[in-house]
Amino acid sequence: MAIQGRPGVTAFLIRWSPLALLALAWELAPRLGLVDAQSLPPLSVVLAALWGLALDGDLFRNGVQSLWRLVSGLGLAIVVGVPLGAAMATFRPVRIVVSPLARALYPLPKSALIPVLLLWLGLGNASKITLIFLGCLLPVLMSSYNGVRGVERVMLWSARSFGRGPMSVLFGVALPAAMPDVLAGIRSALALSFVLLVSSEFLMARDGLGYLISILGDNGAYAPMFAAVLVVAGAGFAADRLYLSLMRRWLAWRG
Repeated sequence: MAIQGRPGVTAFLIRWSPLALLALAWELAPRLGLVDAQSLPPLSVVLAALWGLALDGDLFRNGVQSLWRLVSGLGLAIVVGVPLGAAMATFRPVRIVVSPLARALYPLPKSALIPVLLLWLGLGNASKITLIFLGCLLPVLMSSYNGVRGVERVMLWSARSFGRGPMSVLFGVALPAAMPDVLAGIRSALALSFVLLVSSEFLMARDGLGYLISILGDNGAYAPMFAAVLVVAGAGFAADRLYLSLMRRWLAWRG
């Protein structure tokens, strides 16, 4: 039993050793004077500051606001983007209307919309949720479109030959077959949502983790600032790992 367990332990150590080495380098570099300890505090100091933020409640209050904005914006993008992308691939009138707009807006840096949304929607939740929604919508929409377009025509023709209507074929056959592409697009949108969340809260918020990072940096509290950055990075990593695990389970039926 012990021998059989060794490959798993070895794989675990290999997988996580880069993060362990990065943490060690982070701790030693400022202590050895390789970098300025003011601009990059040791990891142990950052973790102590993280504990302080957690005890004060600042981390929880701002984290809840950020989580609400991220889930709302990303959720709206999924709810709108998946059926709209599938409809683009299936119905020509929808494709004629939506496709040029999507392809024109796809290369636009979404952070460029921050001043416009700030002007229109102010500092409230609406501006941040809208930015995340718009930024995440296009990856979800295009992956759904490409996934449904790539479904084998024979499968769709067979469904129609059994008397299934267009909507039944779309949602009962085409979308399930296109699910790997759809889920991959949602994963890309998930990563993008964290970027858009923090960048929007930097510039147009009075709370949230991005705002917390900004205000701590402006006040010279670099250890708590790096602690907040670490929380965002850890949350993004954990969300991606969790989603990837769920994605593999959802696609297990494909063998």
